[in-house]
Amino acid sequence: MTSSCAERPFFDAGDAPTPEFAVTEDVAEDVAEDVTTPYAPGLRHTIAEDVYAFLIGCSLIVMGLVCLHKAGLVTGGMAGIALLLSYLVPVSPGMLFTLINIPFLAFALRAMSPAFAVKTLIASCGVTLFAGLMPRVITVSQIEPLFAALFAGTIIGLGILCLARHQAGVGGTGIVTLWLQKTRGINAGRVQISIDIVIMAISALFLPAHKILLSLISAAATSGILIVYHRPGRYIGH
Repeated sequence: MTSSCAERPFFDAGDAPTPEFAVTEDVAEDVAEDVTTPYAPGLRHTIAEDVYAFLIGCSLIVMGLVCLHKAGLVTGGMAGIALLLSYLVPVSPGMLFTLINIPFLAFALRAMSPAFAVKTLIASCGVTLFAGLMPRVITVSQIEPLFAALFAGTIIGLGILCLARHQAGVGGTGIVTLWLQKTRGINAGRVQISIDIVIMAISALFLPAHKILLSLISAAATSGILIVYHRPGRYIGH
């Protein structure tokens, strides 16, 4: 004797009631285009959005440099090198930032993608432009060193983040670390930390110990922003 259950499934899709608000394939496609998920490509930035991000990023970086310079501190990366040299030669940190970047940008044109190199060049020129304009619109007469370390380090990190979100960088040592990771498999973060340690060690020859300690706090504040907010999958626009 054959059971009727064997002849007919317990539940037949044909028995299911049709929902009152059924989602058609066309609607599903429209939703897929409008909703961005980790499994879908991000929305491409417009030129206007790129320009806006570059203005914000460059101005934040320069404002951070102004605060650190007034407090007599340094930080990691290109900003730290520019600040340290500004205490030794009569040139502004913003101008030094761009001058030091020139060989790194030439390297980026050969080793990295042309789009990244061009955007990084634009960002570097933007830093120089804002460095020249900033003294005309704001003057920092006094700033508490600890506040300068935390505040400036944070806004420099936010400025770098703005540029990174739009496929650009500030150049300098960041280009080298990315190239080493891409071609040699060496972790970019570890290389950058090593470079920052060297910068701080050299700075210790010219700055007192308490300013080196505050400079380390500034570098940590910058790195903290990038570690927390510049992570794979957290932002998928491009």
